[in-house]
Amino acid sequence: MRIAQVAPLYESVPPKLYGGTERVVSYLTEELVKMGHEVILFASGDSKTKAKLIPICPNSLRFDKTCKDPLIWHLYMIEEVLKRAKFFDVIHFHTEYLHLPLATRYNLPFVNTLHGRLNLSEYVPFFKIFKNAPFISISYSQRKPLPWLNWVANVYHGLPEDLYKFKPQHGTYLAFLGRISPEKRPDRAIEIAEKFGMKLMIAAKVDKADETYFKEVIKPMLKSPWVEFIGEIGEKEKNEFLGNAYALVFPIDWPEPFGLVMIEALACGTPVVAWRCGSVPEIIEHGKTGFIVETIEEAVNFLEEVKNLNREDCRKSFEERFTARRMAEEYLNVYQRVILKEVYKRAV
Repeated sequence: MRIAQVAPLYESVPPKLYGGTERVVSYLTEELVKMGHEVILFASGDSKTKAKLIPICPNSLRFDKTCKDPLIWHLYMIEEVLKRAKFFDVIHFHTEYLHLPLATRYNLPFVNTLHGRLNLSEYVPFFKIFKNAPFISISYSQRKPLPWLNWVANVYHGLPEDLYKFKPQHGTYLAFLGRISPEKRPDRAIEIAEKFGMKLMIAAKVDKADETYFKEVIKPMLKSPWVEFIGEIGEKEKNEFLGNAYALVFPIDWPEPFGLVMIEALACGTPVVAWRCGSVPEIIEHGKTGFIVETIEEAVNFLEEVKNLNREDCRKSFEERFTARRMAEEYLNVYQRVILKEVYKRAV
C-alpha cells in the first residue's frame, strides 16, 4: 500500500525533544515501513525516517529562528501533497484542520487524525461544514465536544515495544514530564510532592506562551527543597527518568486528548497517579496501573499505595494495549475502509 503521512512542521519527525504528535507520526511511519508498506512522509527536512521523506522546510519550525510565519509552510506542504495525490492509495493527515477545505473538494482517499483539544467554541461552525469527512480520534473523551463528526475509528497512540526497558524496582522520586503550562498543573505536582514528602523531578519545556506563568507561578515554587527542575529532555533520557521514578504524577486540569507520557511511564513499569480528566480513565486502570484522583489529598493518599502495585502489570498493560504495532494495524484497517469508501458512511 502507498501511504502518505502528513506531519505538522513545528517539530522534526521524530522530535529532538518535546513533541507528541510528531513522535506518534514517527512511530506509525516506521512501523508501517517495517510491515512492508511504501510510506511517503511529508515533514521538516531535519526528520529521520526509513520512509521516503519529502522535506517541506529545511528545519523544524520551533527551532528555526528565521521563520516568521509557520502557517505558510503548512499551506505549502498541503499543496505539495495534493500535487502527488494520485500516486497514493491513502493520505493520512495529522495537520488538524488546515487541509480540510481542499481535501474535501477533491475525490481524495484521505483520513484525518485529530490530535488536539476540540472543546473550543470556534471549532463548531468550522467543523460542521466538514462533518462528513473521515475523522479518527485518539480517545473517546476527545470526541465529546464534537460528537456529530464522522468518527470512523478511535486509535490509541502506541510506542515501539523495545523503546523503553522495564524497570522492576520502585524508584525514589516522583516524576513530572511534559510542558510547563496552567493546564498541566505543575503547581499541583509540587504541592503533592511536598505533602507526600518525596522529591519531585520536573522534566519539562517552557513555551513562549507560558513564560509568564512559569516566571510568576512556577519559578518561585522551584525553591522548595522537594523539587528539582531539569528542563526539557529528549527520547534518550526518558527511559531512565521515568523508569527510575516511584510514580509519574499527571495532575492535569484540561481535557487531555491522550497523554503520551502516561503510556511511556507504563512501558517502563512506572505507575501513574493522574487527575480524572480527559483520556485518563481510558488509559489508567485504577488500582492496577496507577490511581485516578480528583483532589490533592487523594493523590497524596494513593501515592502511599503505589508501593503495593505490581510494576509488571504496568508493563503488561502497555504491551497489550499501547504498542506501535497495534496502532499501525488499527490504522491499516481504517486505510482499507478508506480505499473501499466505507469511511464516508456514518460514524462507527
